[in-house]
Amino acid sequence: MTGGALADGRPYELKGTQVWAVPDPVSGRTYEIFVNLPASYAQNPDRSYPVLYVTDSDYAFPVVRSITNRVRDDGRALEDFILVGLSYAVGDSPIFSRNRDYTPTPAGTSTSRSTGQSFVHGEAEAYRIYLQNQVLPFVQKKFRTDPQRLILMGHSYGGLFGAHVLLTEPTMFSDYVLGSPSFWYDKRYIFTAEQQYAAANSDLPANVFLYIGSFETVGNKPRYRKEIDMVGDMHKFAKKLESRNYPGLTVATDVVDGEDHLTVFPSGFTRGLLTVLPAKR
Repeated sequence: MTGGALADGRPYELKGTQVWAVPDPVSGRTYEIFVNLPASYAQNPDRSYPVLYVTDSDYAFPVVRSITNRVRDDGRALEDFILVGLSYAVGDSPIFSRNRDYTPTPAGTSTSRSTGQSFVHGEAEAYRIYLQNQVLPFVQKKFRTDPQRLILMGHSYGGLFGAHVLLTEPTMFSDYVLGSPSFWYDKRYIFTAEQQYAAANSDLPANVFLYIGSFETVGNKPRYRKEIDMVGDMHKFAKKLESRNYPGLTVATDVVDGEDHLTVFPSGFTRGLLTVLPAKR
């Protein structure tokens, strides 16, 4: 049989990646994580690596992996890191799983307008605890990680979830890349959470990078949002954090010109990577 025949009709796979099942003993659900190790991992058995966790890994993991390999420029632009994709619960549709696991309150839309599927919301804290108690220890035990350098990246609801973690257990991660975060959710509940955190804490030890597309605000052009000023919400959130004068907090923002909620992810996360994982000089 020829080499070409061997390839005919086979599913496409990302070479060098791994998939691991990590059950949640509390909910009874099983989640999968996707793992990509840097090329230097096998060559440096004594080296520990920062870990980037990205939500919505079904689409985000291959995009982050591919662009990272392109942008890193043999280590001259980006530091090597372990990439871990956080996938959805096995058996759940992506939209059902992320509506449930990435939102901090149960006040979301109950059914899908397109399919009529019923949704559950408000289990972000349960999912955060699952990550803290199951996923992070699993990755730390399985791979050579630097526990002081853990990064959480999320887009849209994933960005909302990242903000929830930041304001609930900020030291779970050292850095947060929050892309196009859905701060509009539940009448902008995240600002209530921010105020509650500030009232009870004198520091927020984290590096935070927020990005958003310039079209994610109210306007008349087709690509603008119709009713939600997500750009304004992002700036308001960043200013609120900065106004607290937390000694351990750094905040940076970026509005990516010419991008909307669906197109900004590749360029936005690339800017985030260059901010939180620049190559060591």
